[in-house]
Amino acid sequence: MFEFITSWFKSEPISPKIIEDINSTINSHKVVVYSKTYCPYCKSTKELFGKLNQDFKVVELDNVSDGSVIQRGLKEITGQGTVPNIFINGKQIGGNSDLQSLYSQGKLLGLLA
Repeated sequence: MFEFITSWFKSEPISPKIIEDINSTINSHKVVVYSKTYCPYCKSTKELFGKLNQDFKVVELDNVSDGSVIQRGLKEITGQGTVPNIFINGKQIGGNSDLQSLYSQGKLLGLLA
């Protein structure tokens, strides 16, 4: 009975195509931010990159048809299920608090160089 009930909450596996698309996006841009338009932490992240005049690719998960699937794919790849999910030079650095911490420690500009 328990397995039957928990099966209602299980998601379909993420297709290899979605994982491939995520990895392609991450590897095709110096900075990638997976975001949602209404998220205040995402806004803070985008504002910091703007303040630094840093070009970045933003994927607004609430504005793309497969956004929830992409977010589940990101969680599968990185273990992080929240936004913003930030990548620099193909490596995940985490979310907004991680980005702000790197900036306040003076380490962010080195990553962006």
